[in-house]
Amino acid sequence: MRFRKTAAPAAEADLTPMIDMTFQLIAFFMVLINFSQSEQNDKVILPTSELAKPVDVPIEFPIIVHLTSEDAVVIGGDKVDLAALRSRMQPEIALLKLEGKGPADANIIIRSHRTAPGGRVQDLINRCQELGFEQFALRVKEEI
Repeated sequence: MRFRKTAAPAAEADLTPMIDMTFQLIAFFMVLINFSQSEQNDKVILPTSELAKPVDVPIEFPIIVHLTSEDAVVIGGDKVDLAALRSRMQPEIALLKLEGKGPADANIIIRSHRTAPGGRVQDLINRCQELGFEQFALRVKEEI
């Protein structure tokens, strides 16, 4: 008696759930990277400090201001002169008012280039104080 060989069907795995999970992870990390880039500027190299310490609690209503080595102020990707800071901060103040807050409730985070003179940082703080801002934080790189 002769037996016929029958071809066994090829076993294929369903890759759809794995592909879906991969795309979800990619989307998650893309969103995460976009949020962290808002606090960085390639033209600003932070000074180092032995006294630097991480923030204990999350900062509420942060406004990140970059001071480049060319004495330009960068806020939210907009490069402005220090004299034009008032007009650039008006939308930020309006946004705070929509939240029911004022300039005194916001935290100005200053990321100054390491070669920027301290007097320019003080000028920036004085201009922000004229607008009603009261809370400031200076970013530095922790020296290990």
